[in-house]
Amino acid sequence: MIHSNAVVALFTDLPEPELHAWIARGWVRPEQEASGDWVFADIDIARIRLVHDLRRQLDIDEETLPVVLSLVDQVYDLRRALRTVMDAIESQPDPVRAAVRSLVSDLARD
Repeated sequence: MIHSNAVVALFTDLPEPELHAWIARGWVRPEQEASGDWVFADIDIARIRLVHDLRRQLDIDEETLPVVLSLVDQVYDLRRALRTVMDAIESQPDPVRAAVRSLVSDLARD
């Protein structure tokens, strides 16, 4: 966990007020200490890097960014759900796995 000043040091073109605006908009969701300072986990840093790249490199405006972030979140949720399904399938006996593979193969041909 790192504090706001360390985050700003990682992203030299990200002023602290802008980081706080991202938090206020819900784009980044760090924890807040009793002192009022924000603390960021690795996942928060990854999210900041994503928002930073979308804003700086892809020049996505503030009105569009929530839609983009929502879509990215949906993709990650879908990946997690598919991983859960795959793990469940892999834990099944061989005949069940073979039946699932056959069904998926049939669907892919359609």
